Amino acid sequence: MKFLLIEDNQDLANAILSRLQFSGHVIDHADNLEDAQAYTLTSEYDLILLDIMLPDGDGRSFLKRHRANNHDTPVIVLTARSQVSDRIGSLDLGADDYLTKPFDHAELEARCRAVLRRKSGTSKTSIELGGVIFDPVAGHLSVNGQMVTLRNRELRLLELFLNAPNTIFSKQKLVDRLFSYDNDVSENAIEVYIGRLRKHLKPSDLKITTLRSLGYRLDHDS
Repeated sequence: MKFLLIEDNQDLANAILSRLQFSGHVIDHADNLEDAQAYTLTSEYDLILLDIMLPDGDGRSFLKRHRANNHDTPVIVLTARSQVSDRIGSLDLGADDYLTKPFDHAELEARCRAVLRRKSGTSKTSIELGGVIFDPVAGHLSVNGQMVTLRNRELRLLELFLNAPNTIFSKQKLVDRLFSYDNDVSENAIEVYIGRLRKHLKPSDLKITTLRSLGYRLDHDS
C-alpha cells in the first residue's frame, strides 16, 4: 500500500515511517500543507495520515478541501487534541478514524488495516483468486497450496494486481504505486519485478499479460 504521512514533528514522522516501511508500505512524507497538497495532485494514495497542527495551517482545512474535491482516500487524523468535540469535528469533516498522540505504533498499524478493510468493503484480510491466496498484512503467499516467498515490492506489486484484476497498469503507474518520491528508479525496474512475479504465478490460473504501449494486466484463466 502507498501512504501519505502529513506530520511536522520529525521524530514522530521518522518513527512512523520506519514502522510502516518495515511492514512493506511505500510512504511519502510532507511536513506542511503546501507539500501535502502537491503530493495529492501528482500521486495516488491508499491512505493519508494527517496531523492537525501544521506550520502553514490547520490539517482540517486540508481534510475539508480533500473531501470537497470528491477524493475518497481514507484519512486517519493524528493529533494531540483529545477533547470529544475535536474528534467529532474531524469525523464530521470526513476523517475515517482519529488517533490521539501519544499512541502505540502497533495500534496505528491496526487502525490502518481496519480502515483499509472498510474501504474495500470486506472483513477478510486475505485475497483469493485463481489458486492464489495472498495475505497482504502477514505477507504470506500460497500458489496452488504451496507457500511462496516474495520480496516486499514483489508482494506489493501482486497486491495491486489482485485488487484490480483485468485492469491495465502502465509502467509509470506502477512506479508511482511501488516507490516513493525519494526513490530514484527507472521504469525498467518494473520489468524485473514483473518477470519474477510471472515465474511464481506459473502454477496458478493467473497470468500477467503485457499490452504493448499500454502496460500490464492480470488475467484469470478460468
